[in-house]
Amino acid sequence: MNIEEFKKIVKTRTPLNNDNILQFMDNMSNKARRITFRLNTAYHNPEEVRTILSELFGYQVPATFRVFPPFYTDFGKNISVSEGVFINACCHFQDHGGITIGEGCQIGHNVVFATLNHELSPQTRKYTRPAPIVLGKNVWIGSNATILPGVTIGDNAVVAAGAVVAKDVDANTIVGGVPAKLIKRIP
Repeated sequence: MNIEEFKKIVKTRTPLNNDNILQFMDNMSNKARRITFRLNTAYHNPEEVRTILSELFGYQVPATFRVFPPFYTDFGKNISVSEGVFINACCHFQDHGGITIGEGCQIGHNVVFATLNHELSPQTRKYTRPAPIVLGKNVWIGSNATILPGVTIGDNAVVAAGAVVAKDVDANTIVGGVPAKLIKRIP
């Protein structure tokens, strides 16, 4: 199995439940951890951080992309970032299901993006089901927020600190709480 084959399977949102897929996920997680350990255990200037993240993501990240390590991911090859994205320290990206971050997004400290969910039945609970997370342009995610599988956040939206986002967020809105609910619209 390769990355492109895996991404095709993930797009179907079906359970990741065969030995070939599980072995591939395990191998990719080992590779991602080796790269993130290197990123997170020494100081790197912004250009060096982008070089390491380009290796981790599998493509050349934009020159305007900024990350303050430490940064954590357990896959790495299913993250897409646009121009002008900033990710603050201690964020966790579980990107097997795919994470797309639009232009100008700002991600606060310790944000979690979770794109996998376990099956409910105890007999199949060890298997996971992927669903992508998509952020539009100029989204601001406050510190300690958690974005759950399958969520799309519209352009210019704000997710308040500590929120748990389980449903799509409309453009030009502010959401907060657990679970996140509409606080107000942005004029």
